[in-house]
Amino acid sequence: MNKPRAMRDELLENIWRAMDSNKEIFFVSADFGSPVLDRIRSDYPERFVNVGVAEQNLINVSAGLALEGFQVFAYAIAPFITMRCFEQIRVSLALLSEVRQMNVNLIGVGAGYSYVMSGPTHQCYEDITLMRSLPNFQIFSPADHKVAGLLFQHCVDHSGPKYLRLDAQVLPTIYEDAAPSLKKGFHVHQAGDTTCVMATGYMLHTALEIAASFRQQGIELGVIDLFDLARFDQTELIAELQEYTHLVTMEEGFHGRGGMDSLLFELIARHDLDLRMLNLGIDGKYRFELGSRVELHEKAGIGPVAAAKRISAFLER
Repeated sequence: MNKPRAMRDELLENIWRAMDSNKEIFFVSADFGSPVLDRIRSDYPERFVNVGVAEQNLINVSAGLALEGFQVFAYAIAPFITMRCFEQIRVSLALLSEVRQMNVNLIGVGAGYSYVMSGPTHQCYEDITLMRSLPNFQIFSPADHKVAGLLFQHCVDHSGPKYLRLDAQVLPTIYEDAAPSLKKGFHVHQAGDTTCVMATGYMLHTALEIAASFRQQGIELGVIDLFDLARFDQTELIAELQEYTHLVTMEEGFHGRGGMDSLLFELIARHDLDLRMLNLGIDGKYRFELGSRVELHEKAGIGPVAAAKRISAFLER
């Protein structure tokens, strides 16, 4: 059995190992660390820069290094590496990559509620919406450390700006045996009868838990992990969705504001799929309550109990 570990540690260890033979990898941090990052700083000081608490500068330094031919990994807390420096991301990465080849990989740690005790300043509900608005960006939202680790080779092999949306907590391992296809951008965990639940990031764990509870009632829910939120294989995903009459989407972000729900609403409408859809996301307001992640999710209506009730009501309509 694969022992669960932090997504960032799995990814950073792959980067550290590769830096010995790949002299083009450069790492830039915005005053954010980890034990594995200490090894990168110690072993490759000539290809490591800490820009300090200056995420705007982080983006511009990364862009400059990429233009010089480096494969750049830029590392910061998720809301800060996306929202604090959105103009720099737009101009120096999304816009500039239209005319210049560059490989910059933004590693944002702290997706959704994963910094539970830090409150809404450090929690991240808007990043999917913001990063999806940039046409040149690839966006990845893994559900466990195994997929996070796989993203390293993809980042090295494929040029262009990317955003890796990582959870800050150590989550259970989902992909124990077979790795998902990064080329497809999604993975079918189980087939269902009439209803499919599609989730991204942490919410895949909730989706699988809900599917198990519904199975005890004799209802089989399909479950799909959509970990690529920009360039998934639309043809294959449409083929999967055509088997269903109901679709439930689950995201740890604001719903109705251009996130995963918008992506799938557009897909359904553009391809005229006969699907009724329910989006389970966070209502558009900030919450200041303290508690565990499960407690906060239940209050927001996306925890296992609250979400199961909403799905049941959706199916009964």
